Amino acid sequence: MIGQVSDSKAAADGQSSVVDKVALFIASARAATVDGLTWQEFGELMVALLHLTVAALDAVGSMTGDEKKSFAVEAVARLFDALADRAVPIVAYPVWMLARPAIRALVLALAGGAIEQILPLVRLV
Repeated sequence: MIGQVSDSKAAADGQSSVVDKVALFIASARAATVDGLTWQEFGELMVALLHLTVAALDAVGSMTGDEKKSFAVEAVARLFDALADRAVPIVAYPVWMLARPAIRALVLALAGGAIEQILPLVRLV
């Protein structure tokens, strides 16, 4: 029983560590993009966040692969929600408000596919 408690505590610590890393990454990205960003820069940030998240989650043994993938996609969703508006010119903002949900779904689908490509790269290192 005590072993199970310590294992679940270690798993929770591993997950909270990943949450902290994601929050720190998003805060840093937000601070670095106060003057706006391009979609290319957003893509670079997304790939960097996925790499960071996948590497950190690969070390957490208590989660299934699907849970890890879902967690990583949720991290990208948080990044999108925090930064995507900065990549849209003010002139296009009315159109952006209509297109935002579809673009968000596309970005999350791309992130889900990118995870499958990033995982082998993380495990090579």
